[in-house]
Amino acid sequence: MKRVSTFTALALLLAAAPLSAAELSGQYIEARTTDVWTGPCFANADFNLGGKHGIVAWKIDKGDWNRVNIDGLGIVAVVAASDTLGTQQMGRGKALLIVDERATSAQKDALIALAKRQAGELLRNVVAVRSATIELNVCKCEEGGCGTLRAGDAHIETRCLDHKHHKVCGNESAFFPPLARDVTAQPALAEENAFSGKGLDGTWKDSGRRGAYLGTFHVR
Repeated sequence: MKRVSTFTALALLLAAAPLSAAELSGQYIEARTTDVWTGPCFANADFNLGGKHGIVAWKIDKGDWNRVNIDGLGIVAVVAASDTLGTQQMGRGKALLIVDERATSAQKDALIALAKRQAGELLRNVVAVRSATIELNVCKCEEGGCGTLRAGDAHIETRCLDHKHHKVCGNESAFFPPLARDVTAQPALAEENAFSGKGLDGTWKDSGRRGAYLGTFHVR
């Protein structure tokens, strides 16, 4: 039997492993049609009745994915799920991806692969991929909860939560975690959470809801 050297075996293992980013970071925002900062009683009352739509976006500050540099580019996922987002999905939802129009073909593939890896099952059924200008801006405010997203037919605008003024039951917390992995984010008030496009069997325009997250992501 022919013996394989340790060096050859290691090389074969590395070649078979999926390519990913050595280190990648950037800005993150999401908004849903349900409260993420809420009390258990309110969350349970809304269970699988609402909160089935949302928008998730990443803007890369610096980094590579699958050995493709994607500095400064963004990608957005618009989701219509069968169940309340943040719970185990029992049925098949849909997702529409909006990719930065500046991306090359290779960068587009890398951005889509990144989003699918970070959002997992949420993006299992992508029904369309479109290109548009993506503007994700995080404002410097005292509480760090102010940001905007403009990406084709998807819009988000957030502002800081006032933990006194915005309390309803007095037992609020970050009940639902962010929808993507490797995220460091805080709940925010969604002044606007809207999708006016086609492809998801419906549109929405939600406002004044404690249903957003704003922060950063860091993939090693």
